[in-house]
Amino acid sequence: MPSSETNDIRPGDWVDRLAPAFWRPYFRLARLDRPIGTWLLLFPCWWGIALAGPTWPNWGMILLFGVGAVVMRGAGCTFNDIVDRDFDGRVERTASRPIPSGAVSVWRAVLFMVAQLAIGALILVSLDRLAITLGFLVIVLIATYPFMKRITYWPQFFLGLNFNWGALMGWAAVRGDLPWPPVLLYLGGIAWTLGYDTIYAHQDKDDDAMIGIKSSALALGSRTRPFLFLFYVVALVLWAASGEAAGLGLPFRIALLLAALQLFWQAAMVDLSSPADCGAKFRSNRWTGWIVFLGTIVAHVV
Repeated sequence: MPSSETNDIRPGDWVDRLAPAFWRPYFRLARLDRPIGTWLLLFPCWWGIALAGPTWPNWGMILLFGVGAVVMRGAGCTFNDIVDRDFDGRVERTASRPIPSGAVSVWRAVLFMVAQLAIGALILVSLDRLAITLGFLVIVLIATYPFMKRITYWPQFFLGLNFNWGALMGWAAVRGDLPWPPVLLYLGGIAWTLGYDTIYAHQDKDDDAMIGIKSSALALGSRTRPFLFLFYVVALVLWAASGEAAGLGLPFRIALLLAALQLFWQAAMVDLSSPADCGAKFRSNRWTGWIVFLGTIVAHVV
């Protein structure tokens, strides 16, 4: 049985206390008990919407993309758990997940995934034509991502392609085009993901090495820390270029300075030998998300 430090399911959390017994394993399949992944998927969407401006963001879009991020992250996690069910059963942190533990059958997980995708499709078709096209294109990335850890030491890069796609969709949903500002925002997000998901991957590096799963944590090993700084510097430079291209001023630059302090704190202070600390530093990226989002809004309205 995984220890409380390494198990990514926390007994006695709000799902155990509040959710009906039948739905508990499905809530865990969709990762509703661990919302950080939803935040990391959602923030690039909100950044793209806010960047598109020109003043306050479209709050209807903010809400719509919020719901979409919950269901699409849930669908992606469900698909990932279906594909990785054998590997998850051999990794201490993931052995108690619903499918490897037997709480949910593969067939029921497939039905649950389809239901989530249906909700996501309903949201998608309400958007602008270009955003709809982008929404269908990202399906290719979603479908291939779970297999990347089998063939490359850089699945974190492919996660970045997936998780930051919303920067393009958010802008397109507001403006109906795709110029340089959202593209630079997207590219910066990929570098950001390379940093935070490399930290995340250090939680499983011993198990991954044993069962043959690849990750940037294994590729970088003892060189991880300087590469974290490199990834975060690249992210900040690209975000700064995005802000300049969009005509954002001093408030956005100040926000990026605050984001830099948060990111460099992660890179400097993370204990890569401690799964608990890696998890905590990974989750702290929600602060980066909020800083960039609020900085973009302020830069438009002042």
